[in-house]
Amino acid sequence: MIAKDIVEAIEAKPLAIFNEHLLKKEYTCAFASDLMSDALALIQNSPESTVLITGLCNAQVLRTAEMLDVEMIIFVRNKVLSDEDLEIAKEMGFNIFSTRFTMFQTCGVLYGKGLKSIYE
Repeated sequence: MIAKDIVEAIEAKPLAIFNEHLLKKEYTCAFASDLMSDALALIQNSPESTVLITGLCNAQVLRTAEMLDVEMIIFVRNKVLSDEDLEIAKEMGFNIFSTRFTMFQTCGVLYGKGLKSIYE
């Protein structure tokens, strides 16, 4: 799925668009967790085409995404980053969105639209 289609499907709002060309990028899978240790352990293949979905909203998520080369982060339940963390995200060049949907809803909608699990 193209990032723009992902955002539309889950009615997400941009928190930070720091890399416009990533809005046209194709993403093949998603990983959802509030445990960044799980993300580090489990996102092994093609992290650059993986969307990270989480309810954890702090700099730890940004640092994890940076280590994994994940470029798109979606926060669920209308979570937003602090201004300080948004500055960190800007320096790292992430595109970050927030949706009102729960993690379960977000994953279900995106899976139904064709975005796969990291295991498929």
